[in-house]
Amino acid sequence: MRILVVDDQQLNRTLLTFMLKAEGYEVESVENGQLALDIIPDYQPDIILLDVLMPVLNGYEVAPKIKEMSQDVYLPIIFITALDDQNSLQRCLEVGGDDFLSKPFDKVILSAKIKAHSRTRELSKKAYQQNQLLEYHQNETEREHEIVEHIFANALQERLVVPDLIEYHMSPASMFNGDMFLVAPSPVGGIYVLLGDFTGHGLAAAIGALPTSKVFYSMAHKGLSVGDIAAELNSVLTQLLPEHMFCAATIIELSSSGRSFSAWLGGLPDSYVLAADGSVKRTLESQHMALGILDDHEFERDIVHFEVDNSDRILVFTDGIIEAADKNDEYFGEERLLAVIASSSDAGINDLVSAVKEFSGDIAQQDDLSLVLLSCRPSPLTKQSQRVYCDVPMHFSLQLDAELLRSTDPVLQLVNLVSGIEGASEHRSNLFLLLSEAFNNALDHGVLKLDSKIKDQDDGFCLFYEQRLNLLNNLSEGEIIIRVNYDPSTRSITFSVKDSGDGFLVHPSKSTKEGDDEHGRGVNLIAEIASSVEYNEVGNEITIIYCLDNN
Repeated sequence: MRILVVDDQQLNRTLLTFMLKAEGYEVESVENGQLALDIIPDYQPDIILLDVLMPVLNGYEVAPKIKEMSQDVYLPIIFITALDDQNSLQRCLEVGGDDFLSKPFDKVILSAKIKAHSRTRELSKKAYQQNQLLEYHQNETEREHEIVEHIFANALQERLVVPDLIEYHMSPASMFNGDMFLVAPSPVGGIYVLLGDFTGHGLAAAIGALPTSKVFYSMAHKGLSVGDIAAELNSVLTQLLPEHMFCAATIIELSSSGRSFSAWLGGLPDSYVLAADGSVKRTLESQHMALGILDDHEFERDIVHFEVDNSDRILVFTDGIIEAADKNDEYFGEERLLAVIASSSDAGINDLVSAVKEFSGDIAQQDDLSLVLLSCRPSPLTKQSQRVYCDVPMHFSLQLDAELLRSTDPVLQLVNLVSGIEGASEHRSNLFLLLSEAFNNALDHGVLKLDSKIKDQDDGFCLFYEQRLNLLNNLSEGEIIIRVNYDPSTRSITFSVKDSGDGFLVHPSKSTKEGDDEHGRGVNLIAEIASSVEYNEVGNEITIIYCLDNN
């Protein structure tokens, strides 16, 4: 502990120096305020004993200057004075003094005051050091955040901007967003959209956006189906993320015509297909667990396909929207969300965001808020003009008996095989949709003889697929024959799918009554994507022609 004695009287300096050194302190003394200012930078005293009346600079004059020199750390000034009037003592405190000691000096009182102020000094030094360390870490954190923001901006800058088709809003609850929105063009003129919500929010949640975006863009550029994209994302995130983290996601591919879309639905709240007036035409319920939970062999890449009108819109959002709370801890909820979007044919994302913020009032945002509104219009994206096609004709077929139908799903393997034809890989998503719809129709209605009207009942979809599973597990006879032909002269792929069933009593292309397209949507989707669709007279065989250079 270093003490500086400032007094113009030699006797006082000698006496104080003797008393303080006897207590074990290091002591330096000077005879006026100016000399004190000169010595302080080098000596770095911990306590200053300061006389009031001195030549050159007196105590009243030098005390404020000393305080200025030590703004960040408490440097106690104890005035030593023979003055005892209240005005003089008050002035000592006003100019920066922290205490005073009367002459003649009392050794006990001097020692007590020194110890008291030394404790305060040590606490101040520790606080200063901690503040310096905190400031250093804060600067480092800000620098790291700047670096991460730069990386995130570059990683996500490939996001396609299609204002005619897409409205979206994203507002993170903290600096980094646990929600993620990606858009990419498909090689055949459509668009892919992914809305994801990682566990939690902030930097820890956002870190998964980097590998996710890389996989998404890479696979979208290859024209893979949304089921393929979901499977690859799941594989990467399962290896990357800790067990308690996952990513709920909806992945959509909208066709170039805007008349159909495919979706993989894993863990986000229900999405909605909206009519032109804002009413709900279809609810898209989550079909799968979120990405990053299941191992590859457990993962389900099944997707849903729907036909839509060009006036329809698809609304997708994360749970931060419907779980936004007001002062009474009541959630905004899906009912309010749908009421806002149905309030006007022009209602859009901004109306929904405003409604959520108005509902929450002054309540701080607790979760990331993300909404996407996708218009089902024809895509303005330019298709690739130069492609290379295989010039060798190809033909192959598969004959699947009851045992194979029970144990395998051939669609993925067949799509992999067909996509290997030069020029076909970028059409993989459309090829998958055509084959999966044709094969599933043949299996469900031809071989298993399931009736789609089951789906009209309460929990009809669950009942339908329970019956499907039971019938498939007990299947003892029946077959499906799939033939594939590639014609390089027309650059077309022809699929023929024939089942052993009885066929349709009514021609399947006419089996759907006007205004009742629920059960015939697979037929309509195939017709929307394919260049040609034909059925045999019995109705148990469908022939699909898909032209590679017309899509």
